[in-house]
Amino acid sequence: MTLLDKDGVRLAVDGAVATVTLSNPAKRNVQSPALWRALTEAGRILPGDVRVVVLRAEGKSFSAGLDKQAFSPGGIDGELSFADLAHASDETLDEAIAGFQEAFVWWRRPDLISIAAVQGHAIGAGFQLALAADVRVCADDVQFAMRETSLGLVPDLTGTHPLVAILGYSRALEICATGRYVHASEAERTGLANLVVPAAELDGAVADLSAALLGAPRNAVVETKALLQGAVGHTYEEQCAAERAAQTRRLRDLAGIGE
Repeated sequence: MTLLDKDGVRLAVDGAVATVTLSNPAKRNVQSPALWRALTEAGRILPGDVRVVVLRAEGKSFSAGLDKQAFSPGGIDGELSFADLAHASDETLDEAIAGFQEAFVWWRRPDLISIAAVQGHAIGAGFQLALAADVRVCADDVQFAMRETSLGLVPDLTGTHPLVAILGYSRALEICATGRYVHASEAERTGLANLVVPAAELDGAVADLSAALLGAPRNAVVETKALLQGAVGHTYEEQCAAERAAQTRRLRDLAGIGE
């Protein structure tokens, strides 16, 4: 069932699995504020029984990043140009970027597990969108690159936190500062990719992983995801306490004992 199809984004739901597709292959799924608004809307209208969200893209490239028209004097039609944003107040500029970031944050909701199926180029905003997902399954032709610094900008679409969490500070800095390509073998070796498969097998691998993720009871997966997300910010003792609290809730739930 298709729930959304606009601005280069299509959302379809099949039972507990939702699929968000970047659907502008002719332009290599370049990104724009309109696309980000559509992605945000997709997150807001997900049915409550969805447990797994797959993020995929049509064509040879996952996403070539921000639409280059954004860098032109007139910007993207109907949107504030970079020049407009630069001359706006701090509050207006902060609000605008926060609005853009909304498209990237909902993928990590505790009640969902998100899988990015990534093929070809995932550049800049495309790289950050792939990083927004919990898990990345990549085709063997994948090429990640963070090109913002070469444009005089910084990665501001929520990508820096997961990049450092996955790679560590030094490698994340080197990748961002040089803008170099990270190919499939390095992505798999360093943990950027959970799995690398031949391009022809990408959809099948994602379907298999989705089915496996649905195997465990939902509440157990939700609690486990929340524990893992909180682990980095906790001391060892705090994490032990969080585990005890979560297990108490699970045991009582399994025994049919209410709060």
